[in-house]
Amino acid sequence: MKHIIIGTAGHIDHGKTALIKALTGRDTDNLKEEKERGISIDLGFTYFDLPSGRRGGIIDVPGHEKFIKNMLAGASSIDMVLMVIAADEGVMSQTKEHLQILKLLNIKKGIIVITKIDLVDEQWLKMVIEQIKEEVKGTFLQDAKIHAVSSKTKDGLESLIKLIDSITEEVESKDILGDFRLPVDRVFSVSGFGTIVTGTIVNGRVKEGDIVETYPSKIQCKVRGIQIHDEKVKFAEAGQRTALNLSNVKAKDIKRGDVISSIDNMEPSFMIDCNLHYLNSNVKSLENRQRVRIHHGTSELMCRVVILNKEEIKPGENAYVQLRLENPIVCKKDDRFVIRNYSPMYTIGGGIIIQPITKKAKRFDEKHIEELKVRESGSIEKILENTIEKISLKFPDKFLIEKSIGFNENIIEKEINSLKTQGKIMELQGDSVPIYIHKNFLEEKTQDIVNILEQFHKDNPLRHGIHKEEIKNKAFKKEIRQKIYDEFLQILVRKNIINIDGNYIFLKSFSIHYTKEQKEVKEKIICIYNKRKFSPPTYEELVNEEKDKKLFRMVYDSLIQNGELIRINEDIIFSLENYNKGKDIIIKYIDEEGSITLGEFRDLLHTSRKYAVALIEHFDYVKLTKRVEDKRVLT
Repeated sequence: MKHIIIGTAGHIDHGKTALIKALTGRDTDNLKEEKERGISIDLGFTYFDLPSGRRGGIIDVPGHEKFIKNMLAGASSIDMVLMVIAADEGVMSQTKEHLQILKLLNIKKGIIVITKIDLVDEQWLKMVIEQIKEEVKGTFLQDAKIHAVSSKTKDGLESLIKLIDSITEEVESKDILGDFRLPVDRVFSVSGFGTIVTGTIVNGRVKEGDIVETYPSKIQCKVRGIQIHDEKVKFAEAGQRTALNLSNVKAKDIKRGDVISSIDNMEPSFMIDCNLHYLNSNVKSLENRQRVRIHHGTSELMCRVVILNKEEIKPGENAYVQLRLENPIVCKKDDRFVIRNYSPMYTIGGGIIIQPITKKAKRFDEKHIEELKVRESGSIEKILENTIEKISLKFPDKFLIEKSIGFNENIIEKEINSLKTQGKIMELQGDSVPIYIHKNFLEEKTQDIVNILEQFHKDNPLRHGIHKEEIKNKAFKKEIRQKIYDEFLQILVRKNIINIDGNYIFLKSFSIHYTKEQKEVKEKIICIYNKRKFSPPTYEELVNEEKDKKLFRMVYDSLIQNGELIRINEDIIFSLENYNKGKDIIIKYIDEEGSITLGEFRDLLHTSRKYAVALIEHFDYVKLTKRVEDKRVLT
C-alpha cells in the first residue's frame, strides 16, 4: 500500500491546527505552552483514514516566523501540502516564506485550503482567491485546487477529504528497497522501555530486531519495538510516520536532526557540494564564505557557503557551492536542503546535494566543477565511474562506493558490471570482498612506480631492484592493504612492466651492466670469497685495501642483492659457489649417516665453530635441516 505524509503550511493563526482537528478529531497541539498561547510551537503529528482505505500521516507545522526551523524539520518529509490561508487575512509573510521553502524542498503536490470562510462574505472571498492565484504563479501550486472550508461550521470538509484522497493517488511511491533511513524529529525515554525516537522513514524499511546505527554519532543499537500511529507493528517502511524503541543507546545521545539508518550506510561529513538556488526575493547578492543556516532533513546546522563557479550569487541565480559545516551532516546525493540567513533569520535559498562526501575544493577549479556537472546530470553509470575514479586510492568495495555515491547496491550492480566490461574499472579480489579501481588510477599508479624504478635504476645501476615495501610506501603512502598491493603488482607483471624477484621489484627492461672497472672489482671480490671458502673475509677487511671505496661499495652491494654473495647474518657472507658447496656437503653427509653434529659439520668445512654455527643455523632457518637434540637431520 502507498504511504502518504500530508503536511500543513501557512501563516500563524490561519487555522492549520484547527483544520487538522476538524479533519481527524485530534488536536496536534500537545504542549502546555501551545494550549496557553493558542499557537503551535513545535511539530504536531496525527493521522486519518481516507475513503480509499489509505491512511495518511499528518504533520502540522507552526506558522510563527520564530519557529520556522521547526516547520522545516516537518516539511522535509511531506508528500503533499495543505497550504492554509485564512479568508479574513489572505496571503501573509509566512505564507510566502512557507511557499518558498516548499518549492526549494521540491514538494510537488498540494491543495490551497482557504479557512475561516465563516468570517467573510462571498465578495471578499473572491478577492482573496484572486490574490492567492497571483501569489502562486510560477510555483508548484499554480494549478493546485483552491478549496474553501470552515473548521468551525464544518462547511467544505467532506469534499476536502475526497480531494485529498484523489491527490494522494498521484503521489509517487517511495523507495522501500533502498537502505533504511529515518531523520529524527523527536526523542524521549519511557520508563520500562527506554529510548524512543520518532520520524518519517524516507528510504527503505525497518523491522523489529534489526541492528541500526545512529548518525553522526555512529552508535549501533537494536530496534526493540516499532509503532505506527500508536499501533505496534513488526515492520515499517518509507513514507510512514514511525516510532522506534531502541536499545543500547540513551535518549541524551540522540537529538532532533540525527539520522537512524542501516549499518555503515552513511558517513558524517563536514563538507558537501551542492547546486544552490538563491531566491529572487533577496535584495542583495550572496557573498563567498557567507555564514548561513542549513536545514536538511530535521537538522539545522551552521555553515559557510564557498561559491565555486562565481564571484557572488545574485538574486534568482543558481551556482555550484561547497558548504563547509561547523558540525557534521549526514546526507545522500539528491537530498534537498534550505538555507536561511544567519541573522536576522529568513529563508534565502536552497538546493540539491550533489556530493555528500567531498574534499575541500578550490574556487573556479574547472575539473571539480565539471565533475559536479556530471554527477548532477543523473547518468548513474557516469556518476559511478566518476565516483570510483575519485576514491580509487581508498580501494573501495561496493559498500564504500554506495556511501560515497548515495545509491544502494541494487542500483549500482549493473553499472559496475558494465564499466568492467568496458575496461573503465578493474575488479581486485581484496581481503574478503571485491574492490574496484578506475583504469586512470591504475595508469597513474603504474606511472608512479615506473618513475620510482627508473630513478632507482639510474641512481643504482648495479642493484637488482628496489624492495617491495619501499615501493609501497612511496607510491601508495601505506594506504593499501598487503593483499591488494600484491595483486596490483601482479597486474604490472602481466603487463610486462615489472619483474619481481623475491622481495625486490625491477623494470622488465632493466638489466645490470658492469663497466670494465666494475667488472674488475666484481671478479676480485668473488675470487677472494671463493678462495677463502668457509672462512670468508669481512667487508671491512676488503674495503680497507680499496682506493675508490664508493665504487667498491656499489659493486659489493649489487653482488649481495643479485645473489652472487649470500648474506648469512650481519657479519658473515659466503660466495654463492661456497654456499652451494656447503649445502651439498651437509645433504650428502646426512643422506649417508642419517644426521650430523655441529662438530662434524665444522670439520667437513675445515673452518671454525663461528662460521659452522652461522651456516648450519641458516640451513635450519631455510628449513633445509632441523635440529633434533644435538644433531641435525634433513627436513
